Amino acid sequence: MDQPSVVSANDSHKAMPDLVRATAALTRESGLNALAAALVDQAVDITQSDLGALYLFADLDKGMGTPKLLYRRGRHDVPKSLRPNCESVALVSEFNDLLVLHDADRPYFADAFLDFRMRSAIVAPLAAGGIRLGVLFLNAEVPELYRHVRLRFIESFVPLAAGMLQNSRLLDEVRRKLREIEALERYQENVFSSMTDLLVTTDQNGVLRYFNRAAQERLKLAESHLGQPMERVFSSVVAPDVLKAIERSQRTGEALLGIEGIASASDREIDFSLNVSPLRGKRGRREGVTLLFTDQSAERELKSQMDVVKEERRIVKDMFARYLSQDVVENLMQQPGKVRLGGDKKLATVFFADIRGYTSFAEDKDPEHILEVLNAYFAEAVEHIIRRAGFIDKFIGDAIMAAWGVPLETEEQDAVNAVSCALEIQERVRSPNRSFFLGDASELQVGIGLHTGALVAGNIGSTERMDYSIIGDSVNVAARLESIARGGEVIITKETRDVVGDRARVEELEPVQVKGKTEPIPIFRVLEMVS
Repeated sequence: MDQPSVVSANDSHKAMPDLVRATAALTRESGLNALAAALVDQAVDITQSDLGALYLFADLDKGMGTPKLLYRRGRHDVPKSLRPNCESVALVSEFNDLLVLHDADRPYFADAFLDFRMRSAIVAPLAAGGIRLGVLFLNAEVPELYRHVRLRFIESFVPLAAGMLQNSRLLDEVRRKLREIEALERYQENVFSSMTDLLVTTDQNGVLRYFNRAAQERLKLAESHLGQPMERVFSSVVAPDVLKAIERSQRTGEALLGIEGIASASDREIDFSLNVSPLRGKRGRREGVTLLFTDQSAERELKSQMDVVKEERRIVKDMFARYLSQDVVENLMQQPGKVRLGGDKKLATVFFADIRGYTSFAEDKDPEHILEVLNAYFAEAVEHIIRRAGFIDKFIGDAIMAAWGVPLETEEQDAVNAVSCALEIQERVRSPNRSFFLGDASELQVGIGLHTGALVAGNIGSTERMDYSIIGDSVNVAARLESIARGGEVIITKETRDVVGDRARVEELEPVQVKGKTEPIPIFRVLEMVS
């Protein structure tokens, strides 16, 4: 490694204030991207470099893979990723030491000079805890810039920054795991709460530990019962022989199934079937029992009610289950009178949203990365459409086609929901806290077009496969309007504007000529919804 000829103690002393300030700037950041930006900015500013770039290995857990650009500072372009056999990266990674280069070294380490105008370069490995994270490049147009104080600063600063990057990465991982655990806990609680069966658990001492909502309501349990012995709580609810069976399972770890009896804690008696199962923890240790009461009286009543509408709902399900989402099927099954066989003329608002800059973005990207970017965006956009009662017709590459008013129609509210949804999506795209379009996809935007008009909704396809979809001139107008919308815009036609009325504040634009129309059509840019 090229080192300065003389590095004095005075040089180290001069570098210390810069090191303190730079380290303080890093400590103000916690997220990986923000920390990376602070690292590069401080290194460029303090060393007076013209160009700085931070590359992280694709597989950070193993410290290997293609180095990919995370943050760049400077007016010159740099590669989005480095060659796997990049000489300078391979050398500094192997020796875990700085590589300092000058003009004369360019023939041997050309890849260290990120732009042909650069005359000096530093390649600094970032490693922490035995894991290689990436490489920091600093370039300058001044020959032999990186000597003495600047070099001493980088030698001290980079290891500190690498440790902070690793801590940030581990913190992000802990947060991700915590979110997964919390989501699993919420899911488990929702499952238990939504059960129609009555669920009760005890600990290893026979003390009441948990009950779900059904058990709380039908057995008249309260929070004050938690922590009390099960025998005391249930002594007036079930017969003594049932209590003895539960106690035996608690003592022996034996599962007892199909215990039948009558519970009398609620306003009506419950004819139950009870399964008692041991709860086991790590290494099979017994941690109490689970009591699962099936309310056979309620089951018989529910079966009687379901038989009344079973045939009617079966017809709706047979018609639509193959080509509509489960939510729409359930909605139609609640209103079977609204269903018509074959095509059905509707007045609906059609929505097209397309990603701006997608084609150039996708040119040099791996298919897996492109799908990851699309799916992250689609997941949030779809959530907004579903929440606003929209019907997702299809995905067309990077575009979403949706409609409001099919298969169930509420004309005025459909248009309001459609325009509101479009603005919500654009607001999320602009948000600094968005969960999509991150990193190298941060420049992507979305253009949205909407049109309200008559169309036909119905079965399209063959006898082997059919889809519920929409066709008609209104669909074509919305698609062509979307192509006019620039990134960040929501463009609507006069027809949509007339239905929405004063609920939206709009800006009238020059009429546009669209394919298939003899006259230009009036269009409007939506600025905001008015409460």
